[in-house]
Amino acid sequence: MATFRSQLRRRNALFALGLVAIFIWTFASFWSPTPSTSSSHEEFWRDFHPLLTASAPSAKSPVRLRNAESVGFDPKNTDPLPDLLKLSPEDVSDLKLAHGNFLASIKQSPPSLHYQPHTRGLVSTAGGSYLPVLVMSLRMLRRTGSTLPMEVFLASWDEYEGYLCQIVLPSLNAQCIVLSEILDAVSDSKTKIEKYQYKVFAMLFSSFEEILFLDADAFPLQNPEILFTSDPFLSKGLITWPDFWRPTTSPLYYDISQHQPPNPATIRQSTESGELLLSKRTHTLTLLLATYYNFYGPSHYYPLLSQGAAGEGDKETFLAAATTLHQPFYQVSEPIRAVGRGTPDGFAGSTMVQYDPIEDYLLTTKGEWRIKGDPAPAPRPFFVHVNFPKFNPATVFTEGPPNPVVDERGKYTRAWTSPDDVVAAFGGLETEKGYWTEILWTACALEGRITSWRGREDVCEKTSDYWDTIFGDGEGEDHGHG
Repeated sequence: MATFRSQLRRRNALFALGLVAIFIWTFASFWSPTPSTSSSHEEFWRDFHPLLTASAPSAKSPVRLRNAESVGFDPKNTDPLPDLLKLSPEDVSDLKLAHGNFLASIKQSPPSLHYQPHTRGLVSTAGGSYLPVLVMSLRMLRRTGSTLPMEVFLASWDEYEGYLCQIVLPSLNAQCIVLSEILDAVSDSKTKIEKYQYKVFAMLFSSFEEILFLDADAFPLQNPEILFTSDPFLSKGLITWPDFWRPTTSPLYYDISQHQPPNPATIRQSTESGELLLSKRTHTLTLLLATYYNFYGPSHYYPLLSQGAAGEGDKETFLAAATTLHQPFYQVSEPIRAVGRGTPDGFAGSTMVQYDPIEDYLLTTKGEWRIKGDPAPAPRPFFVHVNFPKFNPATVFTEGPPNPVVDERGKYTRAWTSPDDVVAAFGGLETEKGYWTEILWTACALEGRITSWRGREDVCEKTSDYWDTIFGDGEGEDHGHG
């Protein structure tokens, strides 16, 4: 009964908003739903696309002898990089020539990259089941006090959700941009680009000069606006965060890109690209070369940069581009940490925590590298990336096994309880309760209004039941299911 009453109260609280939203949405549906797409982006794409295709590799795709192992990063590991791809000398020469031609074209006469000077904002890609997850993350971001605008890139009109794009996201200072509207400026160009390649195109076509890219399932714990006005971003213009693994770049890539492979003793962590900070003004060439690596990623550069290790895709393309072009960057040295809950078999991780680049930079510029054993206090946690599974309230209760929020006995459980030190550092129960408050809001506000939840009439009810069980009276206790 208590669960029913609390659900009814939440429904009533949302009712007024819903009536207004439905009226506005119905009225707006008589007008074109198209967000204003800048003709400057289309002009840029018409100028830039020929440079990409003129330098297309004619070489065969690399042959994988086997996939590289995902080895945890250890700064003391001086083993050489794995060499697991096979390419003929002719194919290597062809790739080297195509890569060199592209570099020459963007250095000699780069197309004018469009953005509004002196602006900064958030950029993400979403669509389908990722859109409600993005709403949850964006509401968590707004809890930090940040008012930065966000541009949300959708693949096509098939992913456009009128209620979300015209009501919910604008109320959070975010707008939807349909990527195909820009790519269609060049006939058939979008047919060669898959969704997992879209991240770099969202950055490319963002209107902001300075970008914080966030995956739909990532959010900051602190107001991120300080990152734009502090070192290392002021001096570097590009910040990335680490993954768990040692890099697995093929030696062939260094031959093709014609720069010196790293000394194994100085290799840094691989990259986790759920968060990335970039200045389009200072790193135009880096962004253009990263686009080249992604445009030909599935056929050539993804295997060259990862050799089949965990997360192969766009994640290594940004630092590879900056390194090849000798442009500055800073990769946070504080290792990524996994957060989850204990299970009878050990640990069920669902979330990654990344750390404050400002505090990390203050340590490393003094020569204090915690990853190498220095005893300095850790930087504060800054980003949470709820990467697997997604905490989509329509699906999260049936994920797994292991499930992040339903234990092995079928009872509701907290998702973020281990390891103790990381959970305590990022706010523990308070942060988890805050996140589930936003999940609950999203579940009840969007039920019956978005395509990916069509036919689901239990999303709000189930999420309300979970919230009341875990965060109601006796917060955080291990209550029985229901």
